[in-house]
Amino acid sequence: MAVPRSGQVRYAVNGQARIAFEDLGGAGGDPLLLIMGLAVSRFWWPEALVAEFIRRGFHVVAYDQRDAGQSTHFPDAGTAGPLAAVLRRRSPAYTAEDMTDDAAAVLDALGWDSAHLFGHSMGGPVAQRTALRHPGRVRSLTSSASLPSDVGGLRAGRYVRLGLVARLARMKFPEGRDGDIALAVAATRALASPAYPFDEQAVRAMAARDQVSGVRDTAAQSRQAGAKWHGGRLSQLRVPTLVLHGADDPLLRPAAARRTSKAISGARLVILPGVGHYLPAEVYPQVAGEVRALADQAATAPSQGSPP
Repeated sequence: MAVPRSGQVRYAVNGQARIAFEDLGGAGGDPLLLIMGLAVSRFWWPEALVAEFIRRGFHVVAYDQRDAGQSTHFPDAGTAGPLAAVLRRRSPAYTAEDMTDDAAAVLDALGWDSAHLFGHSMGGPVAQRTALRHPGRVRSLTSSASLPSDVGGLRAGRYVRLGLVARLARMKFPEGRDGDIALAVAATRALASPAYPFDEQAVRAMAARDQVSGVRDTAAQSRQAGAKWHGGRLSQLRVPTLVLHGADDPLLRPAAARRTSKAISGARLVILPGVGHYLPAEVYPQVAGEVRALADQAATAPSQGSPP
């Protein structure tokens, strides 16, 4: 059974950014902070997956990254598109460090000294970098369908399936609410795997919760994707880590997950057969079980952190 969302948005503050977050349930459990990917908001965490986390003893909170959902949206930086922003040497609006500090600000607002982090897609590098920049605040790290955080620019291109990127860029739907939802459904369908049923109604419901269409807002995507990282490398991480990736991810090659897991000492790599970039409901129990096992490992691990 899905757990209904509280609908009560709260805000953390990091400089000029107000970061919207929501308590999704499980109070009294182990703190788990969910970080969603490029352009989309906290509403894109499926309720059934959240319910699986809660059943396994987690207190679950999700937040909107800057330039997504109900968090602060920044002025247009004039970058042509997300790919062009990735290739630029300078951040168009803010840095990747700013994005990790947003996660820390949410922890502060919650009164959590530390939490388990689960980042999906672009949320994965944000979680990785948060563990590097704020090591004492991260109990464990799960990176799902993500790039390694210390590979950028042209080097990241080896892991990206540019054909799908071009296909997504060509998608055209009418302006307005109905068009926004139709675009979100079409884009998500392209990211999913045909090996599993595509739940269009669930995707429509998630897209309808968003007040703005992050899928259509390429300017916001450019600011997020173009945020440069100046911090440590993955080899410096000393936090229990799980790396998840779909074997049939049409956007990011599984080699990205292998690179991430190889770089982090002791990381566990799980390749999900038949899974695409969008997680299907059939694997929610496995995903939640893996995250629970990681949290249990972290509870018995020595003090964590990255070396100075």
